Amino acid sequence: MSTVEDYVARIEETCGEEKQFVVIFKYDLRNQAIAKILKKAKVEKSFSRITFDLTFENVSFRLYGTGKAIFRNLKNKEELEKVLADLLL
Repeated sequence: MSTVEDYVARIEETCGEEKQFVVIFKYDLRNQAIAKILKKAKVEKSFSRITFDLTFENVSFRLYGTGKAIFRNLKNKEELEKVLADLLL
């Protein structure tokens, strides 16, 4: 059984008023992670299949074809990990 750690290379937290989390997916599994996310999340906008503005369970985020995602307005890392688990598993 796969876990979130199988797909995620690292998570970075931004500073400032609006907390954002930058998730970098592992290079060898990034296409699989992107496909799973696109299957479950609602696409709000897509820019040439390079950048996607998505929503999932009232969480908005941007997904890049390079294997990076930026999640906005999450309270903490635990909430992010729950969303990632729902998207990837």
